[in-house]
Amino acid sequence: MHIPDGFLDGRTALAGAAIAAAGLGVALHRVRRTLPPRRVPLIGLAAAFVFAAQLLNFPVGGGTSGHLVGATLAAVLLGPSAAVVVMSAVLILQCLMFADGGLTALGANVFNMAVVAPVAGYAVYAAARRAAGDGLRARLAAAGFAAWCSTVAAAVACAGELAASGTVPWRAAFPAMAGVHMVIGLGEAAITTLVVAAVARARPELMREPEPAARVPRYAAFAAYGLLTALGLVVFVAPFASGWPDGLAKVAESLGFAAREAQSARAPLPGYAVPGLGVSVTGTVLAGVTGTAVAFAAAWSLATLLTRRAGRPRAPAGDPGAPVAA
Repeated sequence: MHIPDGFLDGRTALAGAAIAAAGLGVALHRVRRTLPPRRVPLIGLAAAFVFAAQLLNFPVGGGTSGHLVGATLAAVLLGPSAAVVVMSAVLILQCLMFADGGLTALGANVFNMAVVAPVAGYAVYAAARRAAGDGLRARLAAAGFAAWCSTVAAAVACAGELAASGTVPWRAAFPAMAGVHMVIGLGEAAITTLVVAAVARARPELMREPEPAARVPRYAAFAAYGLLTALGLVVFVAPFASGWPDGLAKVAESLGFAAREAQSARAPLPGYAVPGLGVSVTGTVLAGVTGTAVAFAAAWSLATLLTRRAGRPRAPAGDPGAPVAA
C-alpha cells in the first residue's frame, strides 16, 4: 500500500504530510510522557518485527499479493501512541533507505499506515473488547477483527488521496482499493491473531491493563529473542515471498494509472537489493537483515531519547500501552 511518487498531486501530498506530522507529534508527546524506560526495548522490537513482516508478501489470488501492515498488532501490544511512532519509523526507513514508497508521498503513506491504521485499529479493538469481554479468546477475536478493519481503513484513505489528486475517480478507486484490501485484511487478521496469541503466552502481562502502582518488568531479553525471530523471518522466509504486485500496484494496473509512477529518489538499497548483487536471494536477505537491524536500533534510540528527556513517566487514562515505571 506504499504510494510511489507520481500518484499524488502536490496539494494532496502536502496535506497528507501536514496531517501526518500533526499526528506523529501528538504521539511523540504522549510517548514521551507515558513510556516507562523498561518498555523501551519493546518499541525497537515492534519496529524490527513490522519491518521484517512487511517483506513477507503472501498471495491472495488473482495475481495479487499482500503483506502485514502491523499497525493494529503494535497498537494492541504497546498502545496507539507507541504504535504511531513505531509505524512512522518503519515507513520513513523504508522510503529513505529502500525507496519503498515515494519521497513526495511519504506524508500520505505515514498518514494512511502510521496514523489511520493504528488509531482505527485500536478504536475497533477497544470497542470489540468492551462488547466481547476480557477473556483471551475474546481479545484475540477483537485483535483479528480490528486488524482487518485497520487494513481496509488505510486502503480507503489511500483511495481518497488518489481521487483527490485526480489520479482516478473516487467511484473507481474506492471499490477497487477497499475490495482487494478486504481480502488482504484476512491475512493481516490471521497473522495479528497468531502473534498476539504467542505474546500472550510468553508475556501475558502485555495483554492486561497496567496497574498504576505495578512494577514494570524488564523486556530486554524478550526483545532480544524477538529480534532474532524477526531476523529469522528475513533469512528463511523472505526469499520465498510472493512476487505478485501488492494491492495498490494491482489496482493501478487494473485502473490504468500505473504509468503515472515516477522514478523514486536514490536510496542506498533500492528495492531491497544490494548494489552489485542484483535481484538475488543473497541481496534480498542482506538488505532485509540490514533494514531489520536499523529499524530496531532507530526505534529503540528514539524511545530512549524520549524517555530520558521526559524523566519519570506518567500514565494518563486511555493509553494502556503506557504503564507507570517502577
